[in-house]
Amino acid sequence: MAKKYKANKSEAIRKLHDLGHDQQEIHTMTNYSKPLINIVLRNYKKKARKSKIIKAVTEVKQALDKIEMRRPKQRLQATETDLVNHPPHYRVGGVETIDFIEAKDLNYRLGNVVKYVSRAGRKGDPLQDLEKAAWYLQREITARKNA
Repeated sequence: MAKKYKANKSEAIRKLHDLGHDQQEIHTMTNYSKPLINIVLRNYKKKARKSKIIKAVTEVKQALDKIEMRRPKQRLQATETDLVNHPPHYRVGGVETIDFIEAKDLNYRLGNVVKYVSRAGRKGDPLQDLEKAAWYLQREITARKNA
């Protein structure tokens, strides 16, 4: 006999999935259509994956901020600012971002992850920079899975 749920169908499907039930078990327990269950779980997994990436990027950003707080701030004279070759938002913390990327021999996607995380909050919208970092990180993950 199918168990009745007070929550809406999507919520019920997600809860059963979180409890460890597969799609067939959810169909048997709820009598919901298999295409509905498939769509709800596909969207749920995509959202969870994106949230994990944003959480990881945010944690990296917080760790970098802690490191930078321990270092003495470098003061730049107005005449020293070189926005083309050495922009100040990439020099915070005493290590220029490009130097770190090259030292670690990072590829284009991973280099951009480091770039956007390190400059978040120093140039433009910090959330946008973290979302860009997450986008590049997701592309790197996908590329490695498909390799």
